[in-house]
Amino acid sequence: MPGKLQIMTMKINRHSFTGILCSIFLLSALTATFSGCSARDKEKQDKAKYIFLFIGDGMGASHVAAAESYLSYKAGKIGGEQLTFTGFPVLGTATTYSANRHITCSSAAGTAISCGEKTKNGYLCVDPEGNRLESITYKLKREGYKIGIMSTVPVNHATPAAFYGHNKSRYAFYEIAQEIPQSGFEFFAGDGFLDYYGHDGKNEPITGYLEENGVDVCFSKAQYEEDRDSAKQLVLCQPGSEDSDAEDYEVEDEAAEDFSLGEMLSTCLDFLGDSEPFFIMCEGGEIDWDAHDNMTMTMIDDIIELNDAVDVAYRFYQEHPDETLIIVTADHETGGIALGGPGGTSKKGNMIYWDVYEKYADEAKEGFDKDLNRKINTEANIGWTTTGHSGGPVPVYAIGKGSGRFSGRMDNTDISRCIMNVQETAK
Repeated sequence: MPGKLQIMTMKINRHSFTGILCSIFLLSALTATFSGCSARDKEKQDKAKYIFLFIGDGMGASHVAAAESYLSYKAGKIGGEQLTFTGFPVLGTATTYSANRHITCSSAAGTAISCGEKTKNGYLCVDPEGNRLESITYKLKREGYKIGIMSTVPVNHATPAAFYGHNKSRYAFYEIAQEIPQSGFEFFAGDGFLDYYGHDGKNEPITGYLEENGVDVCFSKAQYEEDRDSAKQLVLCQPGSEDSDAEDYEVEDEAAEDFSLGEMLSTCLDFLGDSEPFFIMCEGGEIDWDAHDNMTMTMIDDIIELNDAVDVAYRFYQEHPDETLIIVTADHETGGIALGGPGGTSKKGNMIYWDVYEKYADEAKEGFDKDLNRKINTEANIGWTTTGHSGGPVPVYAIGKGSGRFSGRMDNTDISRCIMNVQETAK
């Protein structure tokens, strides 16, 4: 028995040739709804000259909603306050499953975003059979784009590494960092390096290897100012990360001299300049770490830090509105946060008590305590479902040249295609 679409098409076809054209148009419209970026950009356009890709690691829609709820509370309102990126005119969603799991890890998700192909959890820019994949960064580099990669977490952690490294293990940190010189990419920044002296602690410092291979490594603004004019490749590290292993999945208080994500991005823009096209990946990596521990206020602080970096890019966009594309998304969702706890539709269930976090602020600063953290979340009426990742889709926000390609439903493998304006999509 023919379906409704078939019957409709048959009836139209009986009337005239115009009916055939109508049928084709109808089928094309339906295809556009489901096909990824190809149908979103009907007129072929050049890529943006300046491309910013922000990744809030672990940042789902509810994390964003929690941050905006807190901002509204601080403004004395129930709601209405917005982060910069939620005001962008284009909104989409991206599915995040990996090649072998319903729930992805960061390396598989970073690979999907960067390379446009699915891989197994734990793999980094290689396919499920271990064959090397090519990141959008290498493609753009060949086209004359300068490349910047930065994060609030170590430079060789999963998400930043997915834009330059390749390995069957995301935990081969030393070997991954050794790919920085051969990438040819101009700028990196982050909280130092994992496995600074190699996996067994017996290798030469990774910074020594990098400098021997033509990469300048800076641990202060003063060092950057000294090296920037002569450096061809530069890594900007947090001041406290010299000669020591960075922490993996451990949230620490920032030192006063630490670079914020916005400062990293501003430094990158200073280093790259605007005379040539560039692609910048900027990750708020600690959002994920906060969510693993269900640390609501720290997570919100790190989303605000990511938003501050978006502000830097947005000001650049205002100066170059016809040449700039900004995308803000996530690699996956972490923690399953909910605005509302077990109170249901009761009075408590309809209120978030942000003042609770301020009440316990001093006590919480003394050190992370799971029981205290759970107590604070419960009293504030914030729910968390897991300390791991979850499998829901994540939001995609966009503004600028070609941003319309990011509207509607897509898969995370579509993101690099939409940036490159490649018309075929993954199936």
